[in-house]
Amino acid sequence: MCTLALIGTALSVGGALVEGQQSRQMADYQAKAYEQQAQAEAQSAAFEQGQERHKQDLLLSQARAQAGASGVGIAGSPTEVLAANARQGQLDIKAIQYGSQLRQNSLTTQAAISRFSGKQAVTASIFKAGGNLVDGLSKIQDPSEGSTPTASAPNRAVIFGSSALNDPWAGMR
Repeated sequence: MCTLALIGTALSVGGALVEGQQSRQMADYQAKAYEQQAQAEAQSAAFEQGQERHKQDLLLSQARAQAGASGVGIAGSPTEVLAANARQGQLDIKAIQYGSQLRQNSLTTQAAISRFSGKQAVTASIFKAGGNLVDGLSKIQDPSEGSTPTASAPNRAVIFGSSALNDPWAGMR
């Protein structure tokens, strides 16, 4: 009986520790996924910025061509319009960068939170394993203490008379 209790306690302790390690591994995988999403976001934003620059260059070229075709010199008012368009294009590119950076920061924070929760799961599993160990060991009876009479088991002193008080095995010989 004692051996089964020890085996059960060992399995309970081991299970709690394995559970914590598995939770940590899952949290680490989730953190890696968030980091990969952050990298993909950065690449996507770089591509989008390149597309926006190309679009702005085309618009600027078309505006210059239209100004030249109209016979108006590129000075004064047309120049101001072209410069304003260029500034607006630059602001659009900065907005893309800013939005991308916010999304990357969010994903990086989620990765850090995931890693932290994995570490917390390991710590919790250690405490759970310790609790299981203490609980299991407290239920194991020390064989040197022997069994104690229970309410359902009759006392040998009553069965064997007064000589049993001095020698409980006297009536058995």
